[in-house]
Amino acid sequence: MICGVGTDIVEIVRIREAVEKWEEHFLKKIFSENEITYCYSRNDPALHLAARFAAKEACIKALSTSITDYISMKDIEVRNEPSGKPSIHICKNSTSLGRITLHLSLSHERQYAVATVIAEEQ
Repeated sequence: MICGVGTDIVEIVRIREAVEKWEEHFLKKIFSENEITYCYSRNDPALHLAARFAAKEACIKALSTSITDYISMKDIEVRNEPSGKPSIHICKNSTSLGRITLHLSLSHERQYAVATVIAEEQ
């Protein structure tokens, strides 16, 4: 049963400017080391950072306030499966999720990145 849905859209230039202004401080506050490494291995890191930022926001919306009072953006990690499919993982308080599975869809183009997260209770 679906117990939550979250969607977020981010202007890629907003993330690019935050990285230019705050550098490592911004990156380390929001993203895991794995996410930073992945994004900087791509041609346009800001595009991939923006998609992950949108995914974190969408995840918070999908989970509502039941767990999001206890987790930060950095506790939410976007990973890529071997197939390339993105997935979302809560790296802290994962026991608080109970039997909730998170489904993630990401998309981006020149100006925007968008993410949708569906929370499904098993």
